[in-house]
Amino acid sequence: ELKGIVFVIQSQSNSFHSKRAEDLKRDILKQAVDLGKELPTVLLIHQINRHEGAWTILPLMTDFSVTYGRNTSWIFFCEEDTRVRVVKLLETLRRFDKSKEWFLGKALYDEESTIIHHYAFAENPTVFKFPDFAAGWALSIPLVNKLAKKLKSEPLKSDFTIDLKHEIALYIWQKGEGPHLTPVPEFCTDDVNSYKADDCATTFSNFLPLCGEPVNKEDVFVAVKTCRKFHGDRIPVVKQTWEREAALIEYYSDYADISIPTIDLGIPNTDRGHCGKTFAILERFLNHTSPKTPWLVVVDDDTLISIFRLRKLLSCYDPNEPVFLGERYGYGLGTGGYSYITGGGGMVFSRTAVQKLLASKCRCYSMDAPDDMVLGMCFSGLGIPITHSPLFHQARPMDYPKDYLSHQIPVSFHKHWNIDPVKVYFTWLAPNTEESRNGKKVGYNREDL
Repeated sequence: ELKGIVFVIQSQSNSFHSKRAEDLKRDILKQAVDLGKELPTVLLIHQINRHEGAWTILPLMTDFSVTYGRNTSWIFFCEEDTRVRVVKLLETLRRFDKSKEWFLGKALYDEESTIIHHYAFAENPTVFKFPDFAAGWALSIPLVNKLAKKLKSEPLKSDFTIDLKHEIALYIWQKGEGPHLTPVPEFCTDDVNSYKADDCATTFSNFLPLCGEPVNKEDVFVAVKTCRKFHGDRIPVVKQTWEREAALIEYYSDYADISIPTIDLGIPNTDRGHCGKTFAILERFLNHTSPKTPWLVVVDDDTLISIFRLRKLLSCYDPNEPVFLGERYGYGLGTGGYSYITGGGGMVFSRTAVQKLLASKCRCYSMDAPDDMVLGMCFSGLGIPITHSPLFHQARPMDYPKDYLSHQIPVSFHKHWNIDPVKVYFTWLAPNTEESRNGKKVGYNREDL
């Protein structure tokens, strides 16, 4: 029965995202009414629990078990852009014995071991399957109850949350003692208008959000963090690829090089962390750029980014809100930690967010502290939630499953390690992948990468 399913939408409190989640909730409830069914429970994660780590889902298992453990069959999770066909979902779940432990989803796997999964299953990474959240995924109540019991006796220990879908699958698998993910072909990431969609219980919108005109080029100030030792190899890549998309761009270094040109902020280079440099960039943005420029993007010199796509994405956000946007990681969330935007994929700030941060006096505890983590800690202390977008990437395209990237229009990738970064940019991020460069048409096939 439909009332035996609890729908959990992986929502966020930012106004753009919460509206999307509310729209999906309304759609699910409307489908239930149209079917003449008793209404199911539909929860929005950002409303369930004010706990900073609610987005990591596992800490919610105890609440799910207590509240729904007796009169429910399934907890079904989906993203705000997942589209659910309730009739087909009911049909699909009926195939599985709800009295047993089930972990259902669309299976992703690594083709080669990857840093974002700590090189797990290095001998053969294809053996371990984890769910594509965009397609929706489900846990049977007996499995929820078992996880809740385990969490009581063994609290979550991991310091970092990096790729939630992989980490949840590992936790459920319990080194072989728990269930593997069971692939369900009806959980799809095909577009709702695709010819395949008729067989799908879920579909996913494969598009870059656009909420009106893209923001103007002059509305985005880009700060590139670099240092003297990378001027010769990394900066030329930026200039060959995405620099032309940025109307306002400055390079910040430990050495003023007029040929680039770089600006020496007077902060010595540190081997790691760069907190002092990043806060100096924030101060400079607030005090030395036009107050009419609403957005700041801070990237590393080995970040590959599409400013063209970012301008489309930013049309969905209100710069009068304190927005801190990028790829979300977590630190110590089981023990009162915080979420943060990982720096390599690019960190996007509204001017309002920078103003609130610098007014707070929250600063680096050392010059070489990890800047992205300190920022996460500061915003958490201010009660300003970070905003996650899966379109920003801390790693290279080959570090993600092909099937996962196939339903994305990415905004960024990071690192030049063992790749041709210019080729990666023109394949994945150029405004048009048949981008004209030096008068020649350049087109690459994503499959080559």
